[in-house]
Amino acid sequence: MRPCSACCPKYRAPDVRVALFATCLGDAFFADACADTVRLLRRLGVDVEFPEGQTCCGQPAFNAGHASAARRMARHTLEVFAGADWVVLPSGSCAGMLRAVFPELLAGEDHERALDLAERTFELAQFLVQVMGVDRLGAGLAGTRVAYHHGCHALRELGVHDEPLALLRGAGAEVVAWEADRECCGFGGLFSVKLPEVSCAMADRKLDTLPEVDLVTSADGGCLMQLSGRAGRRRGRVPAFRHLASVLWEATSA
Repeated sequence: MRPCSACCPKYRAPDVRVALFATCLGDAFFADACADTVRLLRRLGVDVEFPEGQTCCGQPAFNAGHASAARRMARHTLEVFAGADWVVLPSGSCAGMLRAVFPELLAGEDHERALDLAERTFELAQFLVQVMGVDRLGAGLAGTRVAYHHGCHALRELGVHDEPLALLRGAGAEVVAWEADRECCGFGGLFSVKLPEVSCAMADRKLDTLPEVDLVTSADGGCLMQLSGRAGRRRGRVPAFRHLASVLWEATSA
């Protein structure tokens, strides 16, 4: 199944019910990407809900070594999304937390519930391609040269690589090869705060290898903040930096 909303506007998925997990960065810095995720899924006929009780997934606390605090947030997340058929996040990082870390973090009585949530949780591009079978969403990116940054969690914990590239190409974009596309941007949450010099050097390494493009996109807001912020402090031409959800929605609605 490879529906395109531009040429197949009657396509619907009435039996697909999704709960959006907006994430902290999505709520604070990428509200448009969260809204565009909902618009995109609804354009494809998906029933999207927003559980209002959602909070942080617990990743910052977990990475800082505060396992008990992370465990409390993980249990809360289990409750909030207990009734969802699917949980979709516009973030590879937080999706990786739910899928890869929750089952280990909740190794006791909540282990089976954590495994169940992990099986129902997907990053947006992963959900579109793997669950819905969609890789064409319109032709709104025709003539646009795009570089894609693979966030570490999406790439290594979720195994997401081809899915966002297929969606971009399916929307008409020319996805330009990036020598360092699989290298860490240097953000890493607390890592960028504790080791700013190393963090900046890693971002500079990626930007030094960035080809001539119109747009840089990624599924992770933290990576986009890191790369766009660093690019703004360097001399030279700065391409647009946009979240993948917003890029795909605009491609679909163009």
